[in-house]
This record gives sequence, structure tokens and C-alpha cells, in this order.
Amino acid sequence: MAREDGSAGTVVLAFLLGAVSGAAAALLLAPVTGREARGYINEKARQGRQRAEEAARQGRELFDQGRERATEAARQGRQIIDQGRETVVNAIERGREAYQQAREKGNA
Repeated sequence: MAREDGSAGTVVLAFLLGAVSGAAAALLLAPVTGREARGYINEKARQGRQRAEEAARQGRELFDQGRERATEAARQGRQIIDQGRETVVNAIERGREAYQQAREKGNA
């Protein structure tokens, strides 16, 4: 699971770096006025912010889903351990009873 989280972060970082590089290249190569360039930069910054917010939202959802799965797995694990413990306790009790009965028959 950690690999998935790490690779998702790498993809987001690569995307953001690509977007910034693309914006810088567009500004350097396209002959526009200062006002147009500022408008373009503001629009791209707004879009980048929206994409980052969406990526953060998706990340939180994935984290919450993972936490829920881990909680459920832990609950099921505790349940299995409790059932195993009960089985062992019952087996020990039956063994004690059988031993007691055998001991009483041997003395009788």
C-alpha cells in the first residue's frame, strides 16, 4: 500500500512540474502583452490550485478507505483470536474433565 501512495505522489509531482514547465515555455515562446501574460498565469494558477485540491481530496478519500479497511481487518483478527482462545480454553477444560474421570476410575 505504501508503494501505491508513493507512486501517486510521484505522479502528482511530475504532473505539477510539467504544468509549470509548460506554462513557462508558453510564456517565453508566445508574444503576448503583459496583461495577457498575467491573465494567462492567473488562469493557470487557478487551474493548478483546483487540480491540487482535487488530488488532495482524492488522497484523503483513499486514506480514509485504507483506514477503514485496516480497522475492519483488525476487528476480524481480534474476532478470530477470541474464537481460537475460546476453543483452546474449552479443549483444556475437556482435557481436565477427562483426566479427572480417568483418575477417579483408576482409584475406584
